[in-house]
Formats: sequence, C-alpha cells, structure tokens
Amino acid sequence: MPRPILATIHLDAFSHNLAVIRQKVGNSKVWSVVKANAYGHGLDRIWQSLMQTDGFALLDMNEAIYLREQGWRGPILLLEGFFKPSDLQIINEYGLTSAVHSYWQLEAIENAKLDNPIDIYLKLNSGMNRLGFTPEVYPQVVSMAKEIKNIKSVTLMTHFANSDNKVGVDGQFAVVERLRMNTLSHCLANSGAVLWHPKTHGDWTRPGIILYGASPSGKWRDIESVGLKSTMTLQSEIIAVHELPRGEKIGYGSRYMTQKIMRVGTIACGYADGYPRHAPTGTPVIVDGIRTQLLGSISMDMMTVDLTPCPQAKVGSLVELWGQKLPVDEVAESAGTIGYELLCALAKRVPVIVD
Repeated sequence: MPRPILATIHLDAFSHNLAVIRQKVGNSKVWSVVKANAYGHGLDRIWQSLMQTDGFALLDMNEAIYLREQGWRGPILLLEGFFKPSDLQIINEYGLTSAVHSYWQLEAIENAKLDNPIDIYLKLNSGMNRLGFTPEVYPQVVSMAKEIKNIKSVTLMTHFANSDNKVGVDGQFAVVERLRMNTLSHCLANSGAVLWHPKTHGDWTRPGIILYGASPSGKWRDIESVGLKSTMTLQSEIIAVHELPRGEKIGYGSRYMTQKIMRVGTIACGYADGYPRHAPTGTPVIVDGIRTQLLGSISMDMMTVDLTPCPQAKVGSLVELWGQKLPVDEVAESAGTIGYELLCALAKRVPVIVD
C-alpha cells in the first residue's frame, strides 16, 4: 500500500469561485492569476476549470506556451514582463501581453523585429516600490510607448500593497486618479481590492488567492461570508496510536509534555510533504471529522495530534490537514504564515488526484 497522504484538487470549486468573483466585479474583466503552477495546484490540472475567465495571468513563459498549445486562444498576461530582449520573439509568436516596468524593455520593444505589434501593461509604481515607473515620469512614458510602432495598446497597471488590511488602497489609488489617465484601460485590483475596494475594479481585475478559496489577508474569518470554496484538500491517516502517562515528552526537542494521561496519534505527514515545520502545538487538525490539535514538533515525515476530542479515532482514521472542513488560512495563521505559502509548497512526493 502507498503512504496514505493525498492531495485532492476540487475542480468545481474553481468555476464556483470565479463566478463569485464575477458577481463582485460586475462589468470588469477578470485575469485569473495562475502563477506558481496555479498556486501549487498544477496548471495542467486546473486551467480548463477556469475557461470562463477573460484571460490568464502568470509569470513563466513556458506556462504561457503550454496554455496556447492546449488550445487557449484568449489573452495571456506576463505579470513580470520579459527578462531578455530575445523573449519578445516568443511574445510575438504566441500572442502574449507583457507587463513593462523599465525603460530597457521599451527600448527592446522598439528595436525588435515583430510580425505584429504587442499589447503592454505599463507598470505604475504607485507606492509599493517593487516594479514600475514613478508617477512623475509615468505620463511621459505613456507618450513614449504610444509612439512605438511595435506597441498596439497600453494599459495602466499598478499593484496595491495594503488592499487586505486596515491601511487600504486610498493612498495608492489617489496616485492613479491624480494622473488622470482616463484614456487608458486600467488594471488595478488584486484579490483584496476585488473583495473590499470596488472603486478600484476598473477595466480588468487580477484575482489570485481568492480563486483558490483562501483569504488575501491570511485570515479565514475575513472571507468566511464571501462564499468561496477551498480548491485543495490535504489529507492523511493515523498510522499509530499511543496511550501516554502524565509527564511524557513528544517529538524532536521534547517541545510538548503531557499534563495528564493522553491518547495521541501519529499522522503520516511532515515538512517534507509541504506542511509547515514551524506549526506550533495547538495548530488545528481534523481527525474523523472532529477538530483537534497538533502536539510538539513537526518531523520530516510525521506529526503528532491529541486524540482526546476523538476517542473513536484509531489507526487508519482519516485526517484533514487543510481543505473543505479546515481552511488552509487557519493552519497558516497558527503557523505564522499565509495560505499562499502552504498551497504553493505542496511537495512533489504527495500524490494528487482531481475531483
């Protein structure tokens, strides 16, 4: 028998979540963000469940080529643009849309020999200070781009640093408004802005983590009422049960000591499967449909849980580590990280099935 750990990808959840997003954004178009191999779900597994999207946004040109070769004829956006001037031949051949954030990219486009002009998303650095042109030069850069014969259309794109917290988007959105670039299409809203800042929706939106049923803020309670569904369930089984007296220590570093007689279970899942090693005692786990908690350190291949709330649990009992009963955000928050990281970190050794 194979090791009992398994990840299940719920394809119907993708189409459901996309429908929820469309209700939120109204007439705005949707880029479905599928970077990082669709946030760890496998682009090849899930893209057809998002065929009702207006376009796909990603980073890797190989993934863009894959979508084209699989038959996707709609828009594909390269979120970080191209990295070498030679990449423009691929953009030209496969009809891709490229982000542009630097002068050298504009120069490369101007000097390239292309069969057809390309669409670009001109990145505005509205305050996040990762990529893009400053507000002071942006209007001049727009004018420059419009004069380049190899450029078909220009869309204003920026990225919000705080759409998922109390700081909000007002400061960065005001930068966009001050530029008065009303003749350009706008693509501003990431997942947090899609949910909580409708004034930013513009012509195109870029939902990412909410397509996968997780929260942009990292807190499940923030999206609990939105109606999104988890797209991945990670499950395993109890492989050993121990009755421990008071005063026994558990796991590497002896980080947990029993305070009473306890029944504990060992689960076939560890950090080599993508579970966060730093998840502390108390991190939630579902055993036989009942919520319980981790005890002690996460090992490479195993973890230990408290079976006190589920006395019926035994070897072979089903365990949900995150998924439709236990939101990945709850596990991540307990571990001091975000759901994005856990989904993307699913290890290759974990078998995956689609549902």
